[in-house]
Amino acid sequence: MSDYRMTIGLEIHAELKTQSKMFCGCKNAPEAYENNREPNTNICPICMGNPGTLPVINKEAVRKVLLVGTATKSKIADFTEFDRKNYFYPDIPKGYQISQYKYPLVSGGSLAGVELTRIHLEEDTARSSHEKGDSSLVDFNRAGVPLMELVTEPVIHSADEAMNFAKELQLLLQYLDVSGANMEKGEMRVEVNISISNTDTFGTKVEVKNINSFRAAGKAIDFEFDRQKALLEKGESVVQETRGWDENKEVTFSQRSKENANDYRYFPDPDLPKLTISDIPEFSSDVLKASLVELPQEKREKLKSLGIKDSDIEVYINNRGADEFFNQVEKIVPSENIQLASNYITSSVIGISKSLGQEFTTGKMEPRNFGDMIVHVVEGSLSSTGAKVVLSELVGMGGEVEDIIKEKGLAQKNDPEEIKKIMEEIIKNNPESAEGYKNGKESLLQFFVGQGMKATKGSGNPELIKKITTELLK
Repeated sequence: MSDYRMTIGLEIHAELKTQSKMFCGCKNAPEAYENNREPNTNICPICMGNPGTLPVINKEAVRKVLLVGTATKSKIADFTEFDRKNYFYPDIPKGYQISQYKYPLVSGGSLAGVELTRIHLEEDTARSSHEKGDSSLVDFNRAGVPLMELVTEPVIHSADEAMNFAKELQLLLQYLDVSGANMEKGEMRVEVNISISNTDTFGTKVEVKNINSFRAAGKAIDFEFDRQKALLEKGESVVQETRGWDENKEVTFSQRSKENANDYRYFPDPDLPKLTISDIPEFSSDVLKASLVELPQEKREKLKSLGIKDSDIEVYINNRGADEFFNQVEKIVPSENIQLASNYITSSVIGISKSLGQEFTTGKMEPRNFGDMIVHVVEGSLSSTGAKVVLSELVGMGGEVEDIIKEKGLAQKNDPEEIKKIMEEIIKNNPESAEGYKNGKESLLQFFVGQGMKATKGSGNPELIKKITTELLK
């Protein structure tokens, strides 16, 4: 049978960072609705949908969605409205969810090479738990939290591409400070729509929910591809349905038949006003653009122009502390030495930080001190081993690089005559290794360099040791 092609569309929800919930004054903060809080204490008549209550639109939540739309170069709606999405489920206190259907806030645009369909704003549901016997419990603390939903076009064709997009969106939301986007805390949730076909047409779409990590998203996509392919190759049909993801068994499982838009009986919410975006000064294009920070892709391009290698660039994209320190160092260190400086930041400084139990810290080290250390390395007066000692001292105690080098005896030996005497003695004491090198076992050269570094207590210039040793062994 012909090869099958997979088509994927993503629906990603992200809880927005605002002071209050979407349509009421209840607090919107993780401690207000996470599991460590007493259930059903962060609620009010409005978010519980009590009769006679009137919702009020959270202006900051709208602004944050428009900011994401601006960053993705999408079309910002001038007219928008909220709709009632009608369905009955225990975690929906009103019997409907306030969402957007026909007139979303944002449409079009792209991110990470993936075209977007829309970005709209709605309210989150309550949280159900099914751990106690035959009954289920519902905690309404989270009900009504502002929720951004982003929908992509069905243009993704692999698990890797899907995971890359989701990670890039997470970065964007965090850079814009519109959402914590922490998947482990449920602040960002991924739903995957998958179909496969061996023709030019789309296959039957299956939605997979309850995905709480990038790794799980990738595994769910791969599992679903294999499952659908096996059905088709047996001559069976794929059922359009919503499936869940079982993290323990690493399989998808059927939950319910997939609803269509008509099943939700959308209609404009009569209690909420229509919005004309151009009437609101804070939502003008110029104001929104002025609110943008340097975005991940812009940062990548800037760092690449400086000659920074790709692996280091991704460290800076994902580690804000390291990025801020690099920006300070970049103003001090000459351009021809900037990659060397980056090597020490992404390896040694991050290594020291992790040993201290932190993602990134420079402790008592100032950018100026770090720059001085790089000068000594470039000039050859400090070895790479010595540089790591200096960095550790700078982070822990501060001080001047020159003083640390003297106190620790780290000045690199660059005297050819001194190095020659040391290496002559080492070669004399290792005749078998010397003979082995002469007979073609070139890897033994590194043995002699190591012995030289040991004899000089790490202060010998390794390149000079290597050069002199090669000459002596010839």
